[in-house]
Amino acid sequence: MKKYVCTVCGWIYDEAEGAPDMGIAAGTKFEDLPEDFACPMCGVGKDLFEAE
Repeated sequence: MKKYVCTVCGWIYDEAEGAPDMGIAAGTKFEDLPEDFACPMCGVGKDLFEAE
């Protein structure tokens, strides 16, 4: 499991934890997130995240 960091605000998506507040189950891989996934802190898309 990897972690992905928003390059704009620094919010971290942890595949092991998912994003329960957004309805994303623990264990959901970053590439399996919906195409319209947006950072919950600043609203940017998946293309502005980098693997940690």
